[in-house]
Amino acid sequence: MPSRRHLLAAAPALALIALAGCSTGPSETAPASSGTSGTAVDASAYPVTITHAHGSTTIEQAPTRVATIGWADADVVAALGVVPVGAPKITWGGNAKGSTDWFDAKATELGVKDGDIARYDDSAGIPFDDIAATKPDLILGLSSGVSKEDYDKLSKISPVVPYTVAPWGTPWQDQLEAIGQALGQPTQAAALEAATTKTIADAVAANPQIKGKSAAWAWFSPTDLSTIGLYTTADLRPQMLREFGLVDSPTVAELSKTDPTAFSVNLSAEKASTLDADLVVFYAAEGTQADDIIGNALLSQIPALRKKQYVASADNAIALSMSLPSPLSVRTAVDDFLPKIATALSGTPTS
Repeated sequence: MPSRRHLLAAAPALALIALAGCSTGPSETAPASSGTSGTAVDASAYPVTITHAHGSTTIEQAPTRVATIGWADADVVAALGVVPVGAPKITWGGNAKGSTDWFDAKATELGVKDGDIARYDDSAGIPFDDIAATKPDLILGLSSGVSKEDYDKLSKISPVVPYTVAPWGTPWQDQLEAIGQALGQPTQAAALEAATTKTIADAVAANPQIKGKSAAWAWFSPTDLSTIGLYTTADLRPQMLREFGLVDSPTVAELSKTDPTAFSVNLSAEKASTLDADLVVFYAAEGTQADDIIGNALLSQIPALRKKQYVASADNAIALSMSLPSPLSVRTAVDDFLPKIATALSGTPTS
């Protein structure tokens, strides 16, 4: 199975909490936390023990230097008014700063300056030395797929809270709840979840015609179109499609049963005509263009392609809001991606 990073590219302070004055201050290797939300940490929240995929982690007191390893973790941290000391570079769908526009907008609101946040490259795996250099007192990886081996290595640096449900598949609500607990802000996290849920619900209410339509999110290898990659029902993309009111493709639902922990399964292109879905979304960037897929003798037999009910997603920045949903990215998802779905279901392909 391809790595998560490959799929993204192929298709696809705590208490920094804005506790000004809690930071240990800048150093050459460790950017300072600089959260300034003004939101208060619930002192009674500590110690807190969070159960996760690799056991449980107890946080004794409000952290002041939070590093993140999952691509959406920094979003959640910032959405709660905390500036992380370190976060992975967003090397697929990100901007020239190795970040995202929605994160940068929030960072500006929090008063972040250049150099406050270390951006480390995780394209070759978890950059342990770079993370250690930020001198974190908490590492968050709720949106990661960190292995037990890497979790153990990271735990030698500071307490770690990895994913709680599935690798790269923990719902954004669960990520938010766990990070809210870790940051001593469970009440603020609950309020943020309610606000984010309302944002989605309002957008869905404005597009009632898509409710109940079945959908599949596919990916193709530019060098081998003999296989259709399909994100399973556990993956965050189908999760977001369901939040938009769509239902899982029966074909994907059935294939997903073979391995509940997998985020992708394969379907032979020779069985393309069996892909039961009203809508198919696929990545058209990174060398695999829509024409190559639509014109392929086998793939063109996908019913949704024949009916021109597809999104050939070519804007990776917008698509990223669907694969890494967070309280900060959801506005892009509902404003820029959801309309593509509605248009495609009317029989007009979109990109």
